[in-house]
Amino acid sequence: MIAALYVETGGCYFGLPGVDPWDEARDARRYAGPHPVVAHPPCERWGDMWMGSPLVIARTGERKELGDDGGCFEAALSAVRAWGGVLEHPEGSRAWASFGLFTPPRSGGWVMADWQGGWTCRVEQVAYGHPVRKPTWLYAHGVDLPSLKWGVDPRNLPSMVQPSKARLAAGRTPSISLHGVRPNKRRATPTAFRDLLISIAETANAQAEAA
Repeated sequence: MIAALYVETGGCYFGLPGVDPWDEARDARRYAGPHPVVAHPPCERWGDMWMGSPLVIARTGERKELGDDGGCFEAALSAVRAWGGVLEHPEGSRAWASFGLFTPPRSGGWVMADWQGGWTCRVEQVAYGHPVRKPTWLYAHGVDLPSLKWGVDPRNLPSMVQPSKARLAAGRTPSISLHGVRPNKRRATPTAFRDLLISIAETANAQAEAA
């Protein structure tokens, strides 16, 4: 059994044999084992727009706090370290520096992430079927480390799909994004990438049995 933490209700982790999905209603911060995990903690407060939309800030004067995700990333990282598995976040996530994790190289390859046995790497989800580049950092602990599809895609692809200024000003995501990619597709984890993350987490069981 694998626990999929911080996943979309009814999304790609639901209905899979051997996968226990934890969506917002279940509150993955409460996960206490014992299964290895695949974790997708929310990233809004860790990226370049952590403070919120500039247009909304200009209109309201309200700014978000860096890293104010309700403790989701910290809980996800603790779960991966405690039970084995893998966590994903966008490239450039400020959570890496905030939690003392080393930055992986853009060229790819697993490198040491911390002094607690963790490993990190950079991949692009376009290599696994995403419609845009979507560069991603992974943190893994207590698992086998497979060779992935490393490097930067040579095509002239956007890194991600941005919402329109009008919808950002209204505090909303776009109904139809640039490049014809709808927001649910932008946020979604490709099936091949999901299966890869699950396969990595599954090796935590093998390592535990061998220990």
